[in-house]
Amino acid sequence: MAARILSKLRTRSATAIQMNFAGTYRINISTDSDTREESTTSFGFKQVQTEEKQGMVMEVFKSVAGNYDVMNDVMSGGLHRIWKDQLVATLRPAPGCQHLDVAGGTGDVAFRVLEAIRRAERAALTPSPPAHVTVCDINPNMLAVGRERAEKAGLTERQISWVEGNAEELPFEPNSMDSYTIAFGLRNCTHIDRVLEDAHRVLKPGGRFLCMEFSKVQNPVLRQVYDGYSFTVIP
Repeated sequence: MAARILSKLRTRSATAIQMNFAGTYRINISTDSDTREESTTSFGFKQVQTEEKQGMVMEVFKSVAGNYDVMNDVMSGGLHRIWKDQLVATLRPAPGCQHLDVAGGTGDVAFRVLEAIRRAERAALTPSPPAHVTVCDINPNMLAVGRERAEKAGLTERQISWVEGNAEELPFEPNSMDSYTIAFGLRNCTHIDRVLEDAHRVLKPGGRFLCMEFSKVQNPVLRQVYDGYSFTVIP
């Protein structure tokens, strides 16, 4: 199993996303919503009606929310923890950072980002404005799990907040975030181009976008096994 990190530096005109971690390439994405609406989209190995995918994804994560983190440990052999640590190490959040974690309902990435900000603040020579991490997820069940974990850890809404929202239409002001992460969530979005456009909208100039997703296995024999596991076992 492999995971890769997509990283992007937000500029006012840039539309390229550079991927590094296990290889580098670029994907050019138009920031104009001029693509024709497709009537079907992928959901695992199936093609489903575009308007049905969001509801199907909601039902999947509603059913697994309470056991989601344990399920990740089982399905990845604990590797997801290492991948998420690498994601946050690549992010390098600065003191006073305003960070957005999308599709991060249980807070697994967000808690790591918050701790990384705390370390950066302790190492800083001068005071910084208050940092804040916002978790945005379309599924209220996943957010409830994350909120409960935060309360048990003694974290308040001044440090981390939980917002129900769609990655394609984020409920945040333009140029409001210093950084944006989405881990294993992009594949579950119906319109990836809209997700990326809205990420670009909410990031400040110079802000960073990091996406971690499953990569493509090159060996054709292993690819068949991996794709079957990725599309039928992993939500």
